[in-house]
Formats: sequence, C-alpha cells, structure tokens
Amino acid sequence: KFVVGAIGPGTKLVSLGQCTFEELEKTYSDAFRGALEEGVDALLLETLQDLLMVKATVIGAQRAMAETGRQVPLFVQITIEQTGTMLLGSDIGAALNMLEAFPAVKAIGVNCATGPVEMAPHVRFLGSNSTRPISVQPNAGLPMMEGGQAVYKLSPDDLAHHHERFVRDHGVAMAGGCCGTTPEHIKAVAAAVGGKHHSDSSHWRTVRNLFPGFDFRIDNDEQAAGLKLVGCSSLYQYVPYDQDPSYLIVGEKTNANGSRAFRDMLAAENWEGLTELARELEGEGSHVLDVCTAYVGRDESRDMSTLLSYYNRHIQAPIMIDSTEAPVVEIALQCLAGKPIVNSINFEDGEARTQKILDLCAKYGAGVVALTIDEDGMAKTVEKKIEVAERILERTRAHGMPDHDVFLDCLTFTLGSGDEEFRQSATATIDAIAEIRRRHPRINTILGVSNVSFGLKPASRQILNSVFLHYCQEAGLTSAIVHFSKILPENRIEPNVWKIATDLVYDKRIFSAA
Repeated sequence: KFVVGAIGPGTKLVSLGQCTFEELEKTYSDAFRGALEEGVDALLLETLQDLLMVKATVIGAQRAMAETGRQVPLFVQITIEQTGTMLLGSDIGAALNMLEAFPAVKAIGVNCATGPVEMAPHVRFLGSNSTRPISVQPNAGLPMMEGGQAVYKLSPDDLAHHHERFVRDHGVAMAGGCCGTTPEHIKAVAAAVGGKHHSDSSHWRTVRNLFPGFDFRIDNDEQAAGLKLVGCSSLYQYVPYDQDPSYLIVGEKTNANGSRAFRDMLAAENWEGLTELARELEGEGSHVLDVCTAYVGRDESRDMSTLLSYYNRHIQAPIMIDSTEAPVVEIALQCLAGKPIVNSINFEDGEARTQKILDLCAKYGAGVVALTIDEDGMAKTVEKKIEVAERILERTRAHGMPDHDVFLDCLTFTLGSGDEEFRQSATATIDAIAEIRRRHPRINTILGVSNVSFGLKPASRQILNSVFLHYCQEAGLTSAIVHFSKILPENRIEPNVWKIATDLVYDKRIFSAA
C-alpha cells in the first residue's frame, strides 16, 4: 500500500487577514504531525486557493516532518478557477515560481474547480516550465444543476482520454480525479495511462521507485540548471529577473530613507496613500518595489507588517524587503505571497546576522541582495569588491541558494563630494560588476544608482544617474534600484552634456600645464 495524507484549504484566507500566518502554519503542522505519526508515505496539500496560505502550509509540513523525524515526499496542488487564476487572482506562473523556491515540494499540480478541458492550458504551462513532477486531478467536468443537485457529466472514458493527452504531451506524472469522479473514472484512467510517460525523459528523470517506478528525490543543481521561471513573484504575478535588453527595475520611492513623501505618509499612517504611491511606481515601469519602513521613533516591524499586508493584496509587483534586521525580515516574509527578495546581507558585523537572514530566505523561499561590505567597511577598490563578493557566494552556496537568486551589490559612492578618495569610485563599481559577471554569469548584480549623485542639484543628478546607469548596464548590471521615470536614455541628453558626465564617471580630468 501507499498512503498519502491529504489536507485541503480550510475556510480562512491569510491574504485577506482572516487568520495569521503563524496560526495557519501551526494548524497545518499539527495536522500533518498526526498523519506522519500514523505512518503515511507522503503528504499532499490540495485545493489551495491563496498563495500565502500555500507558503504557510508548506512551512507547516516541513515543521511537522522535522519534529517527527520523518522526511516524506510533499506534493502541492493549487486550484485554478474558471477565471484562469486562483481564487485571489494569482496566475499559474506566480504559483510555480513560489513553489519551486521550496526544495521540499517534490511534485506540483492542479486539482478541483474545473474539468480537464478548462485545466488544459495550466497543465500545458506546468509541462513546459516545471522542474518537478506534475500531478493533475480534474473534476468530472463542470457541474450542472439537476433537481437541485450538482451533477458531473464527464464519463470515465472521456477523463481517461484527457489524461492520455496530459501524459503524452505535457509529461504529467500523477493522474487522478477530484469532484464528481468515481472508482470507475479512476479505473479507466489507470488503464489508460498507468506506466506510461512523456517521450521526453527529462520530465521523468526524478520519478522512480516511490510506488512502482517512482522516486521524488531531486538533485538541486540539476533542478536549478533546468529552471525556467528564474525570477520573483507577488500574490498575483511572476516577474523574470532577466529583462533583456533592459534591466530589472526596482522602484526606490517606497522607502523611508529615500522618499520624503513616503516618510511623511508613513508618519501619518496613511496606508491608502502609501498604496497609491506604490501603484504610481508600477505605472511608471517598476518591476519590483523596494520597501523600507525604518524610521527613527517608529516601530519598524509593526509598520512593515501593516504596510506589506496592504501591498500583498493591492500591488501587482513583487516586493524587495529592505531591512537588515532578522525579526523585521521574518515578519515581512510572513506577509508576502509569492517569492520576494530580501535586501540585504553583509559582513559588517561578521557573519552571524547574515546567517540568520539566509536561514530566513531558505525557510520562506526568497532571493537576497548582498552588499560588498565586510568587517573593514564598504569595499572601495575593484579587488576588495571582488574579494567580498566571493566570500558572499561561499555563504549563499553553502545555504543551498541558487546563484540566480543572489543579487550582488558592488556599491558606489557619491561623485558630488569632491573628495579625492572617491574620484574613481564609479569606475571601480563598473569594473567590479564586469568582473563578477565574467566569473559568475548566473549571478545577478544590483545597484542603488542614485547614490552616485548624492549632494548634487536635481537636474545634475538626473543626468549623472542616467549616464552612470548606462555604463553599469553595459558592464553587466542586471537590476537597479532607481526612480525609473527620472532615468533618461542617451538620445535625450545633449552629446556635450553626456561627455561631461562620462568624464566625471571615469575621472577623465585634464590638468593645466601651469
């Protein structure tokens, strides 16, 4: 026998504030602990409707396995409505991107809500993009009301026919039925697809010896190499890191340290205004929003929790959590569905704080920004930036974090101070970005671009930021924290002005012979 302990969604949606993340995690952990103690061979989370709920239940299942000392395969099935999204509006890409951030999830699938016809586009998407085995459990068609009763009309042979196509064309590994299906349906499906598999063996490389012929162990390196949805996500959508020929735009104005408007609304607890500000940044083209609530005299954790609860429900863009405090980061991660990014880690105080943040990224499934700062302070030379970057990668790789989820920030200093020490700081940053990308092509690079012009007048800042970003991008910068609407393309800057800014960036001073 092979027994799967299955649990459904319950009646509370954490993204709507009907329960807390911790309550949901504990509830599922307790339930799964009982199933594990009774000897189930695998755990199944099914009919899940809210991605933040999915995250809490996955973490709850992992907690139960750790507490019982039993590691069994964990399968997750979400439900896609007739609208083409999950109940709260999540698309299939957001769901897959989030779930693949959890190595404990050994199979990913869809079940309930619709029949195989309506489910087909989502099965096709999973077949084309998932690195994990795929499970599919449709209803027996859409229900029809007869005599006040819901009746499902899809026959066993029709369900079996659809599953044949799912297995043949999309590499489905586990096929079954949900509402309206009967033992006759399952018998027909088993007869049609039992033992069959996709012609592309890569879809089946992890499926051996669990029941006859199945094993859900996954090699993380192989999985990362084949990953197709390399990016981040919100409750609603997946955003790829690679925005070629552009870069991943991280909006900088949802930050108490970088925006007076944001800071004033935060002080007034104007959550609706802060949400509207975030929407404006989305409208201007930001792919991701950097959110920082650290403000003297206020409770950073409380503000982060309250604001991100708004952003999780009302903002499409994924969130970059801007804090180095582990308790704040964990609270933020519990507020966000999808796969966020944590900004940031560094070695200024040694490795203890970095260790805590990386542990949280692994637990909750998040990317991370890493600053080239060590116990000696901010790295200033190319050589020092590379040295710290290599040390960072040793730590992230030791945590099992894929290179593509690491954003190295080589930092820059203002060119507006006139300080001789920093005359070549922009050049050092550009050269360090190029060398890191040469050594580690899967690594992402990121930069708070506006730091280069700090202290200058607004018009000068806009020019210098735009020119500096241009050269950083040429060197291999993959993402930038910027006010995107203030960035000018080269053809909108006068050639002589562009040259002046370029000379400043590369320190091309001309000294008088006198």
